[in-house]
Amino acid sequence: MKMTGSKILLECLRLEGVETVFGFPGGTVINIYDDLVDSPIHHILTRHEQAAVHAADGYARATGKVGVVIATSGPGATNTVTGIATAYMDSVPLVVITGQVPTPLIGNDAFQEADIVGITRPITKHNYLVKDIQDLCRIIKEAFFIARTGRPGPVLIDFPKDIQVTSANFDYPETVSLPGYKPTYSGNLRQVEKAVKMILAAKHPVIYVGGGANTPDAARWLHQLAETLEIPLTTTLMGMGAFPKKHPLSLGMLGMHGTYYANMAVTEADLLVAVGARFDDRVTGSVPHFAPHAKIIHIDIDPTSIKKNVRVDLPIVGDLHDVLEKIVTQLAEFPEEMKRAREETASWRSRIAAWKESHPVRYTPSSLVIKPQFVIEKLRELAPDDAIITTEVGQHQMWTAQFFDFSRPRTFLTSGGLGTMGFGLPAALGAQVAFPERRVIDISGDGSFQMNSQELATLVQFQLPVKIVILNNNYLGMVRQWQQLFFQRRYSQTVLEVPIDFVKLAEAYGAVGFSVSRPDEVEETIRRAFDVPGPVIMEFKVEREENVVPMVPAGKALNEMVLSS
Repeated sequence: MKMTGSKILLECLRLEGVETVFGFPGGTVINIYDDLVDSPIHHILTRHEQAAVHAADGYARATGKVGVVIATSGPGATNTVTGIATAYMDSVPLVVITGQVPTPLIGNDAFQEADIVGITRPITKHNYLVKDIQDLCRIIKEAFFIARTGRPGPVLIDFPKDIQVTSANFDYPETVSLPGYKPTYSGNLRQVEKAVKMILAAKHPVIYVGGGANTPDAARWLHQLAETLEIPLTTTLMGMGAFPKKHPLSLGMLGMHGTYYANMAVTEADLLVAVGARFDDRVTGSVPHFAPHAKIIHIDIDPTSIKKNVRVDLPIVGDLHDVLEKIVTQLAEFPEEMKRAREETASWRSRIAAWKESHPVRYTPSSLVIKPQFVIEKLRELAPDDAIITTEVGQHQMWTAQFFDFSRPRTFLTSGGLGTMGFGLPAALGAQVAFPERRVIDISGDGSFQMNSQELATLVQFQLPVKIVILNNNYLGMVRQWQQLFFQRRYSQTVLEVPIDFVKLAEAYGAVGFSVSRPDEVEETIRRAFDVPGPVIMEFKVEREENVVPMVPAGKALNEMVLSS
């Protein structure tokens, strides 16, 4: 059956199981949007293309599916760049479809032309320029395959307008053949055997968990590994939710704003089992002083991530579900050795317990001013266990990581690698589209929120009941904290001089707004917001110069923490 290119695209999306796309129309995608009218695919019209990518990103993180975006050429395409880079850094599967000027005009500086393939090459897993209608089905099939397999990531398809209106026979391939792309899923058994021996021999082991383990399958085996040998476990920002934070073996987050006991445990460990993590600089601090006494086992599906930032004694390339299952299964063959290992590491767990008791994550409560940490604690208390939390980037993001006790995979959606302000609101939008019956909360600062506040209109249009928490200190808080601690309180361009009436802003978009300045109003405000059927802004006017601690200063070792300020 013959179809136009735009119809072929939509039919391919349908066959890939795509139910929802996010986007913004324009001249070079107008044919696609015209055919969308007759398509079963649901389209979410965001108010900005960056937000469309973040929304698809939130949808993908919450579901594990591939998020899909459609944007027009030129400025529409370039507006997607920050969202694509965010997804690339955090290994999120996306397919971004951009319109392009007709092929005869490419390279002629035509109206709304931009070389989006060249622009996004460093921040995509792969990208395509469709030059022939006969290649379209194959390209779309490959794009989804690449996006979701191996280490997931974004793939871009640049789709010229003339090819969208050209007709061809529809023939969607059932399989993909990419000779140069063969992800390794099965962990090498000999390497697994070595890992088991190293784990059983360790006296001070720590499991270090990254975002790669934040899936239900990997988390299940991770839980079994930790409990089988009673190994303390710490997560990165991206790994939060992979292991219940309230579990006795949990050390919380490590790194720059990690817990005292996580950072000390990694510093004193004799074995570090890294699971789906990439040893980011915010985790390691000074690399020469990172885990100086530890042998390192690094398990990751991406071979290029292994040994990239730190030395590794035993690499294992493979899918975490597969590798962790093999480790747990092999350990079960050595019951006596496991018993002995648990006994020999008991003193290690006691030592960590003492660190927890002496240096818990805490703050100084107040009855006069709202402490941001108090708001996070109340949200955790009142939100259901399956609530999905998104954040922007800054102090509020770190307080959320420290004080919201995540217990399930895919419930904490935040920009880790790129640190993108403006991510949280559209990501919450995408997660709410994916799970309309679940509670979705965006925790934001007053600075980050204004990056994509226009998406309130999208929430109202599609009746998405996202609850937005703004911790308002009238500062760009994290930069201000650095200026306070390291630049003699010279608050250069971090004071947000013009106060925003967030209640009026919410009402202007047709949402509901609450503003609170007293601690005794916090709980009741959250309860009221949860009872509202639509989107709500909750503004909490918090302690202006509250800092995030612990903090490892840039270039310092993990055990050189600032514990108060």
